Amino acid sequence: MRAVIAEDSVLLRVGLVKVLEMGGFQVVAAVGDAEALLTAVEEHRPDLALVDVRMPPGFTDEGVRAALVIRRSWPRTAVVLLSQYVEERYAADLLAANTSGVGYLLKERVADVGEFVAAVRRVTDGGTALDPEVVAQLLVRRHSDPLERLTPREREVLGLMAEGRSNTGIAETLVVSDSAVAKHINSIFAKLDLPAADGDHRRVLAVLRFLGASPA
Repeated sequence: MRAVIAEDSVLLRVGLVKVLEMGGFQVVAAVGDAEALLTAVEEHRPDLALVDVRMPPGFTDEGVRAALVIRRSWPRTAVVLLSQYVEERYAADLLAANTSGVGYLLKERVADVGEFVAAVRRVTDGGTALDPEVVAQLLVRRHSDPLERLTPREREVLGLMAEGRSNTGIAETLVVSDSAVAKHINSIFAKLDLPAADGDHRRVLAVLRFLGASPA
């Protein structure tokens, strides 16, 4: 798997290269701004772009805007945004633009190398990965219908779905059976008025509803 890294901090950029290489990725480019990122992605067509949210010249949302360009122009390239702080609207923007192969993680998550690499691999394989801190803030802030219909346990399950965890992963986290998780997820689909369809697609729609985003 080939990866491009965009991070303006030289020390963190070097660290990310090492972490990804330890995880089995081949880092084909490591750059410091959004313009260089787009050039690198166009040249290498990597499997993954690991992108800092705030980069030169403005240090606002340059990384997010570049990520959206990547998802439109090179949809086979998965994108993981890295942020210093929880800014869940960026996760919503990215998910609304595309419903697979996207992630939003806090930079502090890099310290847990195993968990970080697992999340990045999940995104590269077409899944999603949202930082638990982002999910925790959303659980506090999202209290409008139809989410009010969910029980505390269902909101917990939906939060873990938003992190990108599989049914088995949710079951292991909550120490319940796979069948119990499946029942909770079916109940979530019903309460969120999501019609019967492809299971993975409904999972993404449920997460988008949770984030308050609309699929493109």
